[in-house]
Amino acid sequence: MSHRGKVVHLSTADNDGGSGRAAYRIHEGLRQLGWQSRMLVGRKGTNDPDVETVFGSSQASRWSGYLIDKMTRQLGLSYQWFPWSNRLAGNPWFQDADIIQLFNLHGGYFPIGLLPALSRHAPIVWRLSDMWAMTGHCVYSGECTRWKSGCGKCPVPQDYVELGIDTSALLWKQKARLYAKCDITVVAPSSWTERLARESPLLGQFPVHRIPNGLDTRMFRPIPRAMACEVMGYDPSIKRILFVAHGLDNNFRKGGRVLMEALRLIGPQPGVELLLAGVGGYTWEQAELPIPVRRAGYIADDRLMATLYSCADIIVIPSTVENLPNTLLEAMACGLPAVALDAGGVIDAVHEGATGYLVDQQDITGFSARIEQMMRDDDIRVKMGIMARQLIEKEFTSSIQANRFDALYGEIIARC
Repeated sequence: MSHRGKVVHLSTADNDGGSGRAAYRIHEGLRQLGWQSRMLVGRKGTNDPDVETVFGSSQASRWSGYLIDKMTRQLGLSYQWFPWSNRLAGNPWFQDADIIQLFNLHGGYFPIGLLPALSRHAPIVWRLSDMWAMTGHCVYSGECTRWKSGCGKCPVPQDYVELGIDTSALLWKQKARLYAKCDITVVAPSSWTERLARESPLLGQFPVHRIPNGLDTRMFRPIPRAMACEVMGYDPSIKRILFVAHGLDNNFRKGGRVLMEALRLIGPQPGVELLLAGVGGYTWEQAELPIPVRRAGYIADDRLMATLYSCADIIVIPSTVENLPNTLLEAMACGLPAVALDAGGVIDAVHEGATGYLVDQQDITGFSARIEQMMRDDDIRVKMGIMARQLIEKEFTSSIQANRFDALYGEIIARC
């Protein structure tokens, strides 16, 4: 197959976490279109020969990088230098790249000062997974708007990426200097990140495009409930409310406490259980909720995750700060309607009264009532699940996503 062009992706991971999984799906989609696509990552979890780690095979580099990352965060100077910085700058994959695509650069693997050098090799496309590219340090600013005026006097210095010393204004200015030397095109996966990017003094100077996440709808599809439950070892007669988070315990942003409160408001529900997917979940078992709790653990395999979705009846998204989570799209592709708080880009997929219910963030009572209504009304739940699947097929497939990136790359290369 003749190559359309060469693209190198920089990502914290190749197939782990929301951003890493999104990056790898884009990488796979572009290869299917004929792009020579490669990934440089901080953590490699696949056997893909087109994926390499930034530190090579050296365990010494990995451990020294870990210590440097930990120490520099305490000094408020995260991501300034790593032992592999010079080797990364000279990586041959960059030499003949037509496009260099960035995903999450935070994660202790990429020195931010390399951005201008990368841009001299090829135009940069920065696909945003969160707000880090437009703030002094944090990945989600919450109610703080200091990122619009240079940061400084940070109200949440201990939020990830944590600052031992408040250097948020300094780091914001550093990004401004570095970005000014780069050819960047911003890609936002949701209407929320698109709006923030346009409002950002750092990123608003560049072209901003929205390309929603895509997934393999042949992998993520409705599976007969009895069959799915047999595979997972679950009782098919039990209705299940699904909550998914990479880390389940004490995860404020994902809204675990909000969901606990909502379930307590509902009270006991015979024949209903809460299904948790992710790391941990022990605090949920100790929370004395009115319905049983089942922990599925962290599931990395897409096929098994699709099976889990098909054992559930609805997915709940109680996040107070959110982009547009992969898990929501995956669940909808498997025929699950959603009950979600109106946060971030969730509105792009959860259409009120069609693919689910969208509730004001402050209305925990309303959130609780919608969960109870959805679980009681089988007809509404099935109808919304069908519409959820239809929306994914229309807007959120891997092929649609890859074609959109392909078209964008063509425009960028043509103007260069």
